[in-house]
Amino acid sequence: MRHLSLIFLLTLTSTVFAQKMKTVEGEYTYHAPENVTVEQARRTALDRAMIQALADEFGTIVSQSNATRVENRNGHSDIDFLSIGGSEVKGEWIETIGEPIYNIRYEGDMLIVTCKVKGKAREIISAGIDFLAKILRNGTEDKFESDQFRSGDDLYLSFTSPVSGYLAVYLVDADGQAFCLLPYRNQTDGIYPIEAYRRYLFFNMKEASQNERSYVDEYVMTCERSSEQNQIYVIFSPNQFTKAVDNQPNTDLPRELKFEDFQKWLVKCRKYDKEMNMRIKPITINRH
Repeated sequence: MRHLSLIFLLTLTSTVFAQKMKTVEGEYTYHAPENVTVEQARRTALDRAMIQALADEFGTIVSQSNATRVENRNGHSDIDFLSIGGSEVKGEWIETIGEPIYNIRYEGDMLIVTCKVKGKAREIISAGIDFLAKILRNGTEDKFESDQFRSGDDLYLSFTSPVSGYLAVYLVDADGQAFCLLPYRNQTDGIYPIEAYRRYLFFNMKEASQNERSYVDEYVMTCERSSEQNQIYVIFSPNQFTKAVDNQPNTDLPRELKFEDFQKWLVKCRKYDKEMNMRIKPITINRH
């Protein structure tokens, strides 16, 4: 199957929605470790520039939780104290305006990437639907979750939602094409309904229900370069929506459309459906 690479659209895993959109700008300079490629560094710098823009405009939520464990062995007590802190921005990225601007340079052996980005965003005013989506490699149980693939590996997706709704899954490549993985190619209604609290396993015919096996698509990852960066978009809403208009130019590949058209469809959906949630799962495929 054809591969998918970095595209600059980011959302946060806890997002839901806001009242009105604002134009925001952000800049971030990323000092990359030795094992990070230029493409990976560009992606990281872009993601952090977006997060910086959201934090500057909407602020952050800072949280901390504490836990104490007391264990008694042979009259001796061991006490472990754990403090976990973190922060999340209070906004979500909706649409990128223009192209991000990159400045790539080296200081000695260190790769440094600066990214400037501009886009439309909105404030988060309530918690989103906490669905579970896991990208699986060469196995159908959640323990096989991975973001690292090799050419020839099988790709699966497990999904569970606490509420019923509708799901779409897309892969986007660096050549400007978006591939629709779900709904499946032979599903003609353009929607995939989800039942609450049911674990779904996609892209595996053996574990599909009897009435779905006739149209389940299975995927094997391939890699034309030594390493490729890919992104999988998991889009869920409790409200019914249909997939974007696409076509089938190659029977060996999923249905596809240009990324610009996919992005327009996605932005429109999220503008009008404030309960639509999206997560982007980056994965890396290596040839060997």
